[in-house]
Amino acid sequence: MVITICKTEGCRESRDEALLAEIAGNYEDEDKPLKEAYLEQFTSALTMGGEVDEDGEEEEPSVGDLVMHFISLFWKVLFSLVPPRFFGSGYPAFVVSLFFIGLLTAIVEQVASLLGCVWGIKQTVSGITLVALGTSLPDTFASRSAAIHDDSADAAIGNVTGSNSVNVFLGLGLPWLLAVIWKKVDGSGEFKVATFNLEFSVVLFVMVALFAILTLILRRVLVGGELGGGKVVKYSTGSICLMLWATYIVVASLKAYGIIDIGGGSE
Repeated sequence: MVITICKTEGCRESRDEALLAEIAGNYEDEDKPLKEAYLEQFTSALTMGGEVDEDGEEEEPSVGDLVMHFISLFWKVLFSLVPPRFFGSGYPAFVVSLFFIGLLTAIVEQVASLLGCVWGIKQTVSGITLVALGTSLPDTFASRSAAIHDDSADAAIGNVTGSNSVNVFLGLGLPWLLAVIWKKVDGSGEFKVATFNLEFSVVLFVMVALFAILTLILRRVLVGGELGGGKVVKYSTGSICLMLWATYIVVASLKAYGIIDIGGGSE
């Protein structure tokens, strides 16, 4: 995925005007009846449109836009059930959106696990490929949106680190805490979970992440920013990140299947 950051004054002014128009539209929406706002959401979900250029003009939908529209049509209609942003100061929309995101993530996780089982993929490999891709794509699109609309890369990169923090500290810590409390109350003994390939995967991930951080540092020194730049720089950076991800997947999978033996403990 290649992202272009606006650096010219004309581009920034057009983007700022579009944002101001959106904010003004949000205030105008407060006077709309709830039924009419819901109707507009469903109409927007069913309507097919193209990308918006730097001048705020909507382009003609491409073949890719047509394909993505029909693929995501069900989910667009489903998420149209989220209350409008102006209703209840936005709190109902926030709560219902979290519920839908959690539901969608659970469905993706179950489907990915079933696919891994049907295809005969080990659970450790399925977790870092199918499940990881399915649950991380929303973060990817959120980071893309943040990179396009913000002047700096802080929001885009912060979204990734913040999401991983929630996954590690809350997504793992909360279930473990509840399991330990339940085991203590139930009196069935200590709560223990066996690991097979976890240590190697974590060490490998840290090594790959260090290379990614080094890439960002080099971009800051050579290009002047973590995102943007010329086509050669953007495609080169994207290729490096893609190779780091592929390296992690391949090496961790080879270790899980016992093809390479580094540190022992393969499943």
